[in-house]
Amino acid sequence: MTCEDQAPRLTWEVQLHEPFSNVWICRWLGRASTSAEPTDVARAVLAGYLAATPPRPGETFRAVAYTETTGPVFVTTMHLKDDGWMVDEQVCAALPSHLRDALAAAALDNVSDGVIAR
Repeated sequence: MTCEDQAPRLTWEVQLHEPFSNVWICRWLGRASTSAEPTDVARAVLAGYLAATPPRPGETFRAVAYTETTGPVFVTTMHLKDDGWMVDEQVCAALPSHLRDALAAAALDNVSDGVIAR
């Protein structure tokens, strides 16, 4: 196997906006080798993080994902609106187990409430 045969290395972050200094603070960082789209990974990371750690009032979060060859992709909570988006297996494989578990629990809650799972 050569380097060309390997999936691109993707880095993702969950960031919290600090309004007084107007900066984004990294709250969680991860890396994975995956051929999944950075946008899908960022969306899944943010959804999983917020499912596992509900934000306090006034907190603003976003996720950033990028590979060695692409620029950063930003996903905010506005991108998590219920539009029928589902996490595919390739994206799940790129996530750590606690985020996969949080997404699965959130999906079960949404289905039991009659809402399409994210």
